[in-house]
Amino acid sequence: MGSWLTLGPALLSLAGVALGAGGSLFGQYLVSRAGTRQLEVQESAAHRAELKNAVLKFLGLASRVEKAALARSGGGDTASDAELDQLVDDLWLAHAEIDLAARTEPLRGAAYRLAARLAEAARGGISDGSVLRGSQAQFFDAAYDDMWPGHRRAPGASVTPQ
Repeated sequence: MGSWLTLGPALLSLAGVALGAGGSLFGQYLVSRAGTRQLEVQESAAHRAELKNAVLKFLGLASRVEKAALARSGGGDTASDAELDQLVDDLWLAHAEIDLAARTEPLRGAAYRLAARLAEAARGGISDGSVLRGSQAQFFDAAYDDMWPGHRRAPGASVTPQ
């Protein structure tokens, strides 16, 4: 009986140390997990910002190329061939920025298809802007999916032509 009186407190102390160490390790695991999640959120936000800038630059150039190409085909106020060629070159550079920043292949493909259609329009191969709308809609949808993977767009938010 005397041995339990001396051994009991030692065993309880040892159990307390083991419980404290386990709790400490579990706490460190939770902190590490939270830190990892916070880093993922920050990286995702940085990716969205980088991609958003590339997309906006690409869309600005795409709009300018479309207007110049369609004005040329319509016989209206036209940009010179050199200006239009420079716009197309700038568009392909903006496409390369998207290609580097994109996480998904659908966005890369949609950007390429839109740039190719616009280059074709600049060469005089497309004279109707409605032909470009399908490529633009695919590009917008792919950009949204790349920036916010797994999130569904609000009903009616798609720019897909009806």
